[in-house]
Amino acid sequence: MAKIQSIRGMNDLLPEDSPLWQYLEGKLQHLLARYGYSEIRFPILEQTELFKRSIGEVTDIVEKEMYTFEDRNGDSLTLRPEGTASCVRACEQHGLLYNQVQRLWYTGPMFRHERPQKGRLRQFHQVGVEAFGMVGPDIDAELIALSARFWEELGITEGLTLELNTLGSSDNRKAYREALVAYLAPLKGQLDEDSQRRLETNPLRILDSKSEQTQALLSNAPVFDDYLDEASKTHFDGLCARLDALGIAYVRNPKLVRGLDYYGLTVFEWTTNLLGAQGTVCAGGRYDGLVEQLGGKATPAVGFAMGLERLCLLLDATDNLPEKTAQADVYLVSSGTQAEIAALKLAEQLRGSLDVKVVTHCGGGSFKSQFKKADKSGAWLAVVIGETEAEQGKVQLKWLRETREQQELGQGELLALLQRELNKN
Repeated sequence: MAKIQSIRGMNDLLPEDSPLWQYLEGKLQHLLARYGYSEIRFPILEQTELFKRSIGEVTDIVEKEMYTFEDRNGDSLTLRPEGTASCVRACEQHGLLYNQVQRLWYTGPMFRHERPQKGRLRQFHQVGVEAFGMVGPDIDAELIALSARFWEELGITEGLTLELNTLGSSDNRKAYREALVAYLAPLKGQLDEDSQRRLETNPLRILDSKSEQTQALLSNAPVFDDYLDEASKTHFDGLCARLDALGIAYVRNPKLVRGLDYYGLTVFEWTTNLLGAQGTVCAGGRYDGLVEQLGGKATPAVGFAMGLERLCLLLDATDNLPEKTAQADVYLVSSGTQAEIAALKLAEQLRGSLDVKVVTHCGGGSFKSQFKKADKSGAWLAVVIGETEAEQGKVQLKWLRETREQQELGQGELLALLQRELNKN
């Protein structure tokens, strides 16, 4: 019988990889708490209409990438392809938004039916950060500063570039969209295939086309800045002034747009040239109209998301992977029924009294094989109990990471010794 494999593009996270993810998630949790952000959790399944209304029915995500199906009641459900829409839905449903300020974050799997490749999976994991109820460029700057501090704490600042743009108001985008379509329509046959389709559905996405021929055609296209109103210019200038004051370097990219319809005013991306085609590590911007679009009261909002898989790749590419931590500090070796029972009891006493990682050998085996496993665990001390030690209430100590004589102690003395060793470290 053939073995069942995981679904292509939906990967397992193995024990050897999980410490890196825990490191990233722990760093993020600690940093977000320092900035005053609270965690929110919501389901991975939502009504399909939520994403059609928020992301836009003519976007690539909705048209080609969503995992959508009907349940037994005939309702159309979708595995979430991104987190912002779900966050807005949850906040609005539970009355967290109107006339309130919220700083929130979430993490978990997202799903898109794309061609799996390095840095791009069908089930991928994101951390999202969202702020509601603040209208000025100061909160935009705070979010960018938060992300910049995260890169600093991970040691990857040299590998990232902040790209910044403004998409203005909805009226600005409408006027520019009309001008861009008028310019490109006569050139449609020279555009790449995706851009030809987007000319009818989402023309602003043509600006970030990866086709060199399309980019050459755009060299004489209308300039978005010419269509910005004064309020949009003031907001963007205020953001740039704050980033300058913070010493956060950025590159103005007038062709930077987002793939989701709800963005306006500030948009930004942190990019790298170390991961090939998948160069965007973190992206976000303002979406002041989304809450109202989903049935709530008009609420200013801004946020960003970062992919954990790409962060892992970037840490590897920049040689900033954290040191692997040992599975154990103390490994209990035992032989014989009474010794095994004594080891089990002793391990529970140690765990209850000290902040120490204790692994008890289970499953039998010779002392030699047990010591091999103790060494492999990374423990710095093996505590050995045989039948004689069990009868006498004693243990043998074998130091695994330094040259020290083996010694015998009463079980009651072991706790004090371990406390002294932990204090030294």
